[in-house]
Amino acid sequence: MTQIFGSPSTYEQGKGILFQSSESLHKLGKTPVLMADATVYNIIGNQFLDYLKQSKFDVKKTTFKGEASETEINRITSIGSEFDADFIIGLGGGKTLDSAKAIADNLGLPVAILPTLASTDAPCSRLSVIYTADGSFDKYRFYSKNPDLVLVDTQLVANAPVRLLASGIADALATNVEAQAVARADGQTMLGAKQTLVGNAIAEKCEETLFNYAVQALDAAKVHVVTDALNKVIEANTLMSGVGFESGGLAAAHAIHNGLTALNGPIHAKTHGEKVAFGTLTQLFLEGRSTAEINRYLDLDLALGLPTTFSDLDIPSVTDDDLHAVGEAATQPNDTMTEMPFEVTADDVVAAMKGADAYSRAYQGR
Repeated sequence: MTQIFGSPSTYEQGKGILFQSSESLHKLGKTPVLMADATVYNIIGNQFLDYLKQSKFDVKKTTFKGEASETEINRITSIGSEFDADFIIGLGGGKTLDSAKAIADNLGLPVAILPTLASTDAPCSRLSVIYTADGSFDKYRFYSKNPDLVLVDTQLVANAPVRLLASGIADALATNVEAQAVARADGQTMLGAKQTLVGNAIAEKCEETLFNYAVQALDAAKVHVVTDALNKVIEANTLMSGVGFESGGLAAAHAIHNGLTALNGPIHAKTHGEKVAFGTLTQLFLEGRSTAEINRYLDLDLALGLPTTFSDLDIPSVTDDDLHAVGEAATQPNDTMTEMPFEVTADDVVAAMKGADAYSRAYQGR
C-alpha cells in the first residue's frame, strides 16, 4: 500500500499574529465567510471582524451554533453559497474548525483555520469529526487536502481557560501511543495509507515535547503568559499532534472516546481531550503495558488534572451494561479499534476500562 504524509499548506504560530494575518488571508481570497461561536465573537471575534473589514475584506459574519453536525454544516454552507464567498475562515475551538473544513469542502473553497485554543489536534488535519445533533459521535469525514492555512495566535491560547489547554495535551498525548500501535499492526493511517517515517517521527517528537514541557506550559497559561514551554506545547498540541495522528494513525484511545459519547448524562460536559485521556489509559491496559510505563502517563495526567477514573468522568455509578455499550460502540468495524495490532472485543474494552479505573484509584490512595 502507498505511504502518504499530509500537512496544511501553511502553518503560522506566534504571539499577536491574529491581527497580522491579512497578508496571509488575502492569498486565499477577498470575500470570506467568518464563522465563530457567540462566546468567541464576544472575546475576540468582533474585533477580528473589524480588522478584516479594515483590511479590505468583504466579509460575512456567521455565528456557529456549537455542534459539528450535518444540520449546522449545511446551514452555514447555504449562507456561504448565497454570499458567493471565495474562502472560509474558522475562528475558535475544535468543533467550529471541523465544521469550517466541512463547509469549505462542500463549497469547493479554500479554508483558513484560526484556533483560539490548543484544545484538540483538529486544526491541521484533512478530516472532521462529525457528531449528531445531540452530541454523539456520528462519523469521520475525510477530505482531499489539508487546510490551506492554519494560524495560531499563542497569546489567545495563553488567555484561554487552562482546562482547555490540558485537554489539548491529553489529546496530543494519545498521538504516539496510537501511532505506535498502528506501526506494530502495519495498519492504515487516517489518510487510508501506510505510515511514513516522518509521520511516525513527528508522533514521537510530540510525546517527547509533552513529557518535557506540559507542566511548565500549564503553569504559564495560568498566568496568561507565553513562555518557551507554552510555545512548544502549543505546537505539539496543534501541529505535531494534528500531523502525527493523521499520518501516524488512530487506534484504541480515540475509539474509546467515541464509545464514551454513547453514554448519557454529565459525561457529555467533558471535553474531547478529557475523554481521550481515559481512552489512552485504557489502551495502555489493553496492550498490557508495564506498571512503570502506565505510571509515567498516569503521573502526567494527574499533574494536569485530567480524568483517570470513572468518577473523574462523572460516571461513578456506571453499570457493566453501560460499559458494554461503550465497548460495543468502540469496536464497531468503521472505527479505529481495527488498527490495533490484535483483535479487541467489547469485553476486552470493558475489562481494560475497569482495570484503568481501579488502578488509578488505588495509585492515588497509596
